[in-house]
Amino acid sequence: MSSGLNVGLRKVSTPVLKKLLSNLHHQAIDCPLVPVSLAAIGLQAHTEALMNHLRGLDAGGVRAVLVAVLAERL
Repeated sequence: MSSGLNVGLRKVSTPVLKKLLSNLHHQAIDCPLVPVSLAAIGLQAHTEALMNHLRGLDAGGVRAVLVAVLAERL
């Protein structure tokens, strides 16, 4: 991250994570994630944070991370 401080996905809002999970569930985005795919679903402003933590993961891995983070927030 550009700030030098690793804050995980804390700076990514819950609605953004839900949107990514929904798009993943509906197969509207492929994994591993790439910046252009995130931009295609309107998440370009969150590319850095998402790619820092989800880069290289398959769909199951991305889903597991998103579900875990969302569950922790509820």
